[in-house]
Amino acid sequence: MTTATDSPDSTGTATPGTPATEVITAAEATGRIALDPFVTDLDGESARLREAGPLVAVELPGGVPVWAVTHHAEARALLTDPRLVKDIDVWGAWQRGEIAPDWPLIGLANPGRSMLTVDGADHRRLRTLVAQALTPRRVERMRERITELTDGLLDRLAEARSRGAADGDVVDLKADFAYPLPMYVIADLMGLEEAKLPRLKVLFEKFFSTQTPSEEVLATLTELAGMMAETVAAKRAAPGDDLTSALILASENGDRLTDAEIVSTLQLMVAAGHETTISLIVNAVVNLSRHPEQRALVLSGEAEWAAVVEETLRYSTPTSHVLIRFATEDVPVGDRVIPAGDALIVSYGALGRDEKAHGPTAGEFDITRTTENRHISFGHGPHVCPGAALSRLEAGVALPALYARFPDLDLAVPASELRNKPVVTQNDLFDLPVRLTKQSPSGV
Repeated sequence: MTTATDSPDSTGTATPGTPATEVITAAEATGRIALDPFVTDLDGESARLREAGPLVAVELPGGVPVWAVTHHAEARALLTDPRLVKDIDVWGAWQRGEIAPDWPLIGLANPGRSMLTVDGADHRRLRTLVAQALTPRRVERMRERITELTDGLLDRLAEARSRGAADGDVVDLKADFAYPLPMYVIADLMGLEEAKLPRLKVLFEKFFSTQTPSEEVLATLTELAGMMAETVAAKRAAPGDDLTSALILASENGDRLTDAEIVSTLQLMVAAGHETTISLIVNAVVNLSRHPEQRALVLSGEAEWAAVVEETLRYSTPTSHVLIRFATEDVPVGDRVIPAGDALIVSYGALGRDEKAHGPTAGEFDITRTTENRHISFGHGPHVCPGAALSRLEAGVALPALYARFPDLDLAVPASELRNKPVVTQNDLFDLPVRLTKQSPSGV
């Protein structure tokens, strides 16, 4: 069918008087791009999405058709468009029972009631409480603890090298540094017991993976919620100086948070609070290793570490696709329309290299570029990530400390051999083998 409707211009702003536009659902669209569940070529896939236009019909793993916004200007406009909401009950496919309860991505599409899944007054109520705990002043006060954790992890890396095993100079930097740092930080922030962290690692890997067996999906979600509920119960009995205790106190002082909202908020903060920063640190190291001239600039002081962080956020955005928003009415985007009841994802991996936003060299890693602050890798609008400052702080402490200790650090395998994890929402690797010091000419 067709509809005579306003359509956004190249800036994403609606302009009247455009020709009638055919309205089809993502399920009806021909030529849908199926997102690779194994993420074997994220850069190539992102380029294909971007080239297909600002609004593209895609298929999520599990055969779920949705729309993806792939250009920067249109993404900014849609992220502030009130016609796109987080309420899954708006999704026609969900209403019709077409989304299986054991769909691997159901935990991301329907993670429970939190600031991620509500809009309007409820969103402001939940988000305000989290934002109060993550003020710039409070985040900056965490610098000392982050530095302490960073130094401790670097000491362990140095000790492993000094043991002098046959390949003792090669370590998995993700497992030994990039993963534990943000996990310890978010555990401190939320008041999680350190003893829970190993099991949480397993559960969150299943939570994000497209390869989790269907029979384990609901069990994983149930166990995660149970662990968060245990933490809430423990903090209710013995409050501490942490965000979980603050949320409980707020609920008791009239802010009307239910236990379910506190549990979902805790799970959201833990998930987002460690995954994004892991990928940010890992991708920064990979980028500097693949571009030694850029590494030389920052190590010599000719460029700032903050520029490395921002360029990595743009060029290798930690979050490749964000699920999921739902159209309450037809929403025009260029010469296409998101029909009422259809779903939209934001393809940050594609729009981060949009030449219209970042110039003709958008496909290059360049820490000296002048558009370094134009990316929206932490989101935009009401749902922008409240933990962005904390993630930047962690990377801003961790990266210079890592290279100050190991200035010759480099990949231990060719970049082409690095293995992506099967996670369509995260730009993540299984591991990051690096050599801490230069290899001798003899290779030993």
